Amino acid sequence: MRLSCLIVSFALALALSGCARQESRSAESAGVAVSESAAPANADSRAQRAELDFQRVSLNQAEPPQQATTERKIIRDAELSIETPAPAEGQRKLASIAEANGGFVVTSEAQQRGSSGGNVEIVNMQLRVPAARFEAALGEIRAIGERVRSEKITGKDVTEEFIDLEARLRTQRALEAQFLEIMKQASKVSDALEVNRQLAEVRNEIERVEGRRRFLQNQASLSTIKVTLQTPAPLVGSDTSGFFHSLKEAFGDGIDVAVWIILTVVRVGIALIPVAVLVALPLYLLWRWLRRRVRRTRLKEAVAAAPGHTN
Repeated sequence: MRLSCLIVSFALALALSGCARQESRSAESAGVAVSESAAPANADSRAQRAELDFQRVSLNQAEPPQQATTERKIIRDAELSIETPAPAEGQRKLASIAEANGGFVVTSEAQQRGSSGGNVEIVNMQLRVPAARFEAALGEIRAIGERVRSEKITGKDVTEEFIDLEARLRTQRALEAQFLEIMKQASKVSDALEVNRQLAEVRNEIERVEGRRRFLQNQASLSTIKVTLQTPAPLVGSDTSGFFHSLKEAFGDGIDVAVWIILTVVRVGIALIPVAVLVALPLYLLWRWLRRRVRRTRLKEAVAAAPGHTN
């Protein structure tokens, strides 16, 4: 029974510790004092000390030290579109820039697209560079081409979320240590199973929080730069006005219409072949048989009606 009370007390202390980071130290002291005064006089002293010690540890670990300065965690990304006469050469330069700044190439893709002015070569690359070398890498990337067509830089401050994750991680680890101590004191199988279930939930929460914390740390320490290199667009487009151009378009439209008519006739003819075989041919054969029968009947009637005919 005492062990079950301890488990419930630790679960309540965990719920309180989640809000402890936002409360002041005066509220923390008051909460501990209330917990101490609210303990029944006839309760077991060992259970009281364990519960109060855990509350103090959880609240103290959930609130970061006032004198410590937290490094800001900012996720910075950039997207650039650059014109260069040699995108393939620029692709090699981008890989060199990433390596020189302590980063690496995530993806690299080259393709060619046709346009009215000719083929356009396009290279898409995604780089990861250390956050401290973000501005330096951007300057080197801009110098690759002749003109920067577009540039977009974004930043997201995740410092508050990062601090909150660290506080939750400390609280969950303290709770894990307390459950391990309770596990050593468990004398019943049912109590041990209950503590083991609570311990598994705490460890799952620790893994989830650690995974999110590592993700934010990785995104903040390495910036992502997406670069698109392409050949310059033609300055003068083709002449799309004038009599000869209109005549050319009309002739082309006429050819397209003629081809469409021919294809339509061919398709209709092909579609009518099964109809002719399965419907028209049997009807034609039936019509010929009926016609012959009518002719024979009329011939017999004429012979019978002729003068001098005898049966």
